[in-house]
Amino acid sequence: MGTLWFNGSIYTMIKEKDQVEALFTEKGVIVDTGSIDYLESKYAGNISREIDLKGQTMLPGLVDSHLHLVGHGERLLRLDLSWMDSRESIMNALKEKCSKTPAGKWIVAEGWNENEWLCPELILRDELDAISTEHPIVLKRICRHALVVNSCALLEAGIKENVKEPSGGVICRYPEGRLNGLFKENQAQNLILNSLPGIDQEYIENALIEAIEDAYKLGLTGGHTEDLHYYNGFLPTYLAFKSVIEDREMTFRANLLVHHEAFEEMLKAGGSYQEGTRYIKFDSMKIFSDGSLGGRTALLSEPYADKSDTNGVAIFTEHELQEWVKKARDAGIPIAVHAIGDLAFEYVLNAIEAIPPKEGQRDRLIHAQIVRPELLERAARLQVIFDIQPGFVTSDFPWVEEKVPANLLDSSYAWKTYLNMGIICAGGSDAPIEPLNPILGIHAAVTRTKINSEDSTVYGLDERLSVHDAFALYTKGSAAAIGQEKRRGQIIKGYDADFTVFNQDVFAVAPDDLLKAEAVMTVIDDRIMYDKNNCCKKRNGYAK
Repeated sequence: MGTLWFNGSIYTMIKEKDQVEALFTEKGVIVDTGSIDYLESKYAGNISREIDLKGQTMLPGLVDSHLHLVGHGERLLRLDLSWMDSRESIMNALKEKCSKTPAGKWIVAEGWNENEWLCPELILRDELDAISTEHPIVLKRICRHALVVNSCALLEAGIKENVKEPSGGVICRYPEGRLNGLFKENQAQNLILNSLPGIDQEYIENALIEAIEDAYKLGLTGGHTEDLHYYNGFLPTYLAFKSVIEDREMTFRANLLVHHEAFEEMLKAGGSYQEGTRYIKFDSMKIFSDGSLGGRTALLSEPYADKSDTNGVAIFTEHELQEWVKKARDAGIPIAVHAIGDLAFEYVLNAIEAIPPKEGQRDRLIHAQIVRPELLERAARLQVIFDIQPGFVTSDFPWVEEKVPANLLDSSYAWKTYLNMGIICAGGSDAPIEPLNPILGIHAAVTRTKINSEDSTVYGLDERLSVHDAFALYTKGSAAAIGQEKRRGQIIKGYDADFTVFNQDVFAVAPDDLLKAEAVMTVIDDRIMYDKNNCCKKRNGYAK
């Protein structure tokens, strides 16, 4: 017994503005499409549920191609600094949090971004000590490639003034040599993060529940998420995903990128590429090749324009990077590499060319922000996906123009150029680094302007995408990133019954009006996981 969907603008995403009048789904699959009269006649005996879309707009289910699902849930549970636009507002929020928190309890806050402050002077150890010497305080930067702590947190983590800086990490100091509380990149940050309390099964599951419920409301039917290394290792995190998504039936298509340091654990547990449970699949090996632009740890081929003594941080040498790629190849698994700077991007291309993936598999370059033209030409000849975050345009400009040499910016953040060169692009948020809402990323791809700002500059006029191409990043692009382009991302017979329904026709409104689009229904595997307007109607007394 199946479902008839009708009375809406149903866009297939096969090509621009292509629509069908209605569709029939059964057992999680799109069985047929066509006119409502045709479907009612052909499947009359099998229609057990009718969904009147009430003139709203249905698309293939939107999927975020790169996020940190547990981290997004943590952000929802913790003190959120991302909306605060000054040092003072953050300091005041911390003072209030400390006043309500028992002495000795850790205070962890997420999302500071000094580039959005009028005065971008960092909050460091001494300022945090002035707020509290009784609470260990950890402030995570929005990029999650840097954090700052107070003296109490250093004490709790057992970090002394003579701590040795780990390879691939940065530990910052005041001019006189004393630790200033700022730690950059995982190898350094883990000295602090490994001491955080409360990372148990219940904590991870609560974060996942918060994150998935939020995803439903935003119209997301799935996400390619990287969490398996940060929360007590591989197994506890994987079991939390199974508990929430499978056992509690919070249906969500989760493709798990496997952090390189969790890779051996995944293999020992019997995991392999695109295997797992019905809704949870293991995906590519996740590798970091560099850091972030905001922290000047993204690896550039030239020194930073505003700090000529550094060109960033290479997390691995080229030889080490290729060793990790070989481990992935030996296991028959593609790679997904964080590469923001052009030199990091070049190192990844070198590795892929030296050790290519299996036939039919695609590697992905995550972020692909600062890229030289000759590197794009090389990438276009390879079986790679560019896993881009359109929202980075609106969050990185204009401050990135002060950090990155102008000649490197000319071919960077160039989403339209990438697509015109035949490079498949998938769209994600990198939540909790950026907001999870896919509409914000789509609006950024279409307009390349900031929202809720006096700055109306279009950053990269010629790189604006059509609305169709922007939505394709989150439908066809995300499907291609996991090798599922013949099963998801379009409304076609035989494809999975995953849909996102919006309250307005997103292809018929002015670009700025996209921001008014609201997901009113999220459908995964023919199951309605979110229905704001209660569109479901029973037939013959039955409703799924």
